[in-house]
Amino acid sequence: MSDNSNPYGGYGGQMTAQAHFGGAPATPAAPVALVKDTTTAGFAKDVLEESRNQPVLVDFWAPWCGPCKQLAPVIEKVVAEEKGRVKLVKLNIDDHPSIPGQLGIQSIPAVVAFVNGRPVDGFMGAVPESQIRQFIDKVAGPAGADQAAEIEAALAEAGTLLAGGDINGAAQLYGAVLQADPDNAKAAAGMGECMLAAGQHERARELVTGMPDDTGRHRKSRQCPRRSSRWKKPASSAIRPRSSMRWRSTRTTTKRA
Repeated sequence: MSDNSNPYGGYGGQMTAQAHFGGAPATPAAPVALVKDTTTAGFAKDVLEESRNQPVLVDFWAPWCGPCKQLAPVIEKVVAEEKGRVKLVKLNIDDHPSIPGQLGIQSIPAVVAFVNGRPVDGFMGAVPESQIRQFIDKVAGPAGADQAAEIEAALAEAGTLLAGGDINGAAQLYGAVLQADPDNAKAAAGMGECMLAAGQHERARELVTGMPDDTGRHRKSRQCPRRSSRWKKPASSAIRPRSSMRWRSTRTTTKRA
């Protein structure tokens, strides 16, 4: 077994797990800035392009805006704690007025969330930390949703590989899922099928009987899904006209005279 940390690999010297979930890289990656300033010239790259990787929150602010100074440390703290679920880009509207003009922003602070190259939601005012977290969950999905989707996709792929006779490939994926989620009944059932196909009957029995009681149905059938509906990204588009923007709240805001 090439990975000694994987308790589900190594059967017959063939089965290992090398998949990663939750965006974990195989090798350490360089630190990524989660908060940055942008300009009119850099907006397309920093916001539109980057929002195809994860939601990007754009904080429109100005030096003279009191509520902006209240919001800034709170939203930056929350974004940092989210560890990459979203990024925050800050745009000074005094220095770069054209983009907020296109979005129809008249009061600040204003925060607009971009996903797949277009604005999808926003709020105005120095809102509390709890409301910022709720907003991030709305635009990025609940915490852990990305990993759950990756696991479902891996299970579907493993089922396809197993049905096609690729026992080793299927076992690698099932093993990786079990490392991420040890109580995943579908992965345990699939791994059991791989062991049976490889002649490891006793090991299969040990794995299946070791699962929690509430997964008895899976232990009996040793079945795994062969299909999975995959989420499809919506088509990207340019910034919407100001008339189409809708704001969620109108708490404390500042209008420039």
